[in-house]
Amino acid sequence: MISVLSITGTLFLIISIGYLSLRWQFLNRDILNLLISYVLYFALPAVIFNALSHQVPSEIINLNYLLPYLIATIIVLILGYLISNYLWGTNPTASVFNAAGMACANSGFVGYPLLILALPAVAQTALALNMLVENLIIIPLILILAEYASSKKKVGWYLLVIILRRLVSNPLVIAILISLLVILTDIEIPDFVTNIIYFIAQSGALVCLFVIGGTLFGVTLSNYGFKMYGIVLGKLIFLPFVVFIAFKIFPFIMGIGLVNDDLRKAAIIMASTPAMTLYPILAARFGEADQASACMLVMTILSFFTMSGILLMLGV
Repeated sequence: MISVLSITGTLFLIISIGYLSLRWQFLNRDILNLLISYVLYFALPAVIFNALSHQVPSEIINLNYLLPYLIATIIVLILGYLISNYLWGTNPTASVFNAAGMACANSGFVGYPLLILALPAVAQTALALNMLVENLIIIPLILILAEYASSKKKVGWYLLVIILRRLVSNPLVIAILISLLVILTDIEIPDFVTNIIYFIAQSGALVCLFVIGGTLFGVTLSNYGFKMYGIVLGKLIFLPFVVFIAFKIFPFIMGIGLVNDDLRKAAIIMASTPAMTLYPILAARFGEADQASACMLVMTILSFFTMSGILLMLGV
């Protein structure tokens, strides 16, 4: 129990430092925005490239991991949308982001730092696999659904162009594609380049957690009620549960092999993290930022307890 609390406590202490740095005005929003840009355009792409480019193709195209995790995420996304739209009576656009809040894990900012402490041997591999699912499938799917829900006129090629434009300008997607190119073509990267990328990647986990704390400052929780807590429970409890079940039953249903036990645990831990940091940013483009930010705040606070419980149950 003490070892589990030391893992989650370390993460949340860094998050608290980021929050207090803005609360006590050691830093301001302009500096925080610079740190966010550093994370999105340098640190996380470096982490992804560092994780992917050192793998062999068989480790990256790991269907024993990718398929159960992807299917579990899509199940939660669909159920989240149906519950929001039909049970809660929320409009289609808001329902897309309510579902996204339940289904999209914070693999880069929280999951990776957590795995570095809990399961360091598989941390980079799990991050690489999750990034493939999230950035190449789930985020594009959410953007397609949001664009379609916000305006039924955006269909066909026009919708496709919007999505592709946003994807090709996403630094995480660019990092994934370059990494896959390096793996498949076996290009030799000069040592000085790999060293630079390595040092930038090393800063990623710490700065990511600090940024999360800073972004939570100033968020208010009023006027959201049961929907917000439904999204939070869906993300922190339901998604890891569905991922756990998926890794138990889908290997037998789909005839795929069993995944390495540490990778299975890593998938469940990744799923137990708060929603992805891009969640309120994507929601803001469609006028849904306020509730998304409030959900992020509550998720981040409660995830200290839920992630600690999951680590304890997994025996990590």
